[in-house]
Amino acid sequence: MKALIVRGGWTGHEPVACTELFRDFLQRNGFTIEVAESFDVYADREALATADLIVQCWTRGSLTAEQEAGIVERVRDGAGFAGWHGGIIAVAYESPRYQYMVGGRFLCHPGGLVDYTVTITGSDPITAGVDDFTVHTEQYFCHVDPTLNVLATTTFTGAHGAPETAGAVMPVVWTRTFGRGRVFVSTLGHAPADLELPPSRTIVERGLLWAAGHDRT
Repeated sequence: MKALIVRGGWTGHEPVACTELFRDFLQRNGFTIEVAESFDVYADREALATADLIVQCWTRGSLTAEQEAGIVERVRDGAGFAGWHGGIIAVAYESPRYQYMVGGRFLCHPGGLVDYTVTITGSDPITAGVDDFTVHTEQYFCHVDPTLNVLATTTFTGAHGAPETAGAVMPVVWTRTFGRGRVFVSTLGHAPADLELPPSRTIVERGLLWAAGHDRT
């Protein structure tokens, strides 16, 4: 299997360091790795056709119409698409087909780096055995698709100058099917330390494999 890592954009989210955390994991699970540092790869239909899993870590920036069509159609045709934090939901705001595919978009994170609890919801192999856990990072407030398969949430308190958020239960981790493809998103991952936190890393690793369809084999 082949994993295409697409990374770049705003360097504050450390796209290289964050994606490199998962290189060995993917290789141990049978993936060959290709790295692209331009969205131009999304317009290369031959390159996309060989990718079983696309891991995107690219905050800010835009997609051309051709790039948007390329990635959306490849996922609909069966590729997995996965990512975390701003690298997947704070990018391509002008691209409605991309936004629809991913299922959510970042709006704000009141208070910046804050303490909050991630609550595991329901039962899913991606979160099996993972208990609720606390983090000190950005608490993402998003607009999300109501049809998502939500695996973890956080509840906003209305603090940090955003009283209107009080009581809002916001997805932190979700999956969705998109045509024959699968999409995995975690809003954690502002910095490598957030991804190295054991429950967070476990969820992302399992999410990558799920998106690639490993449970189908």
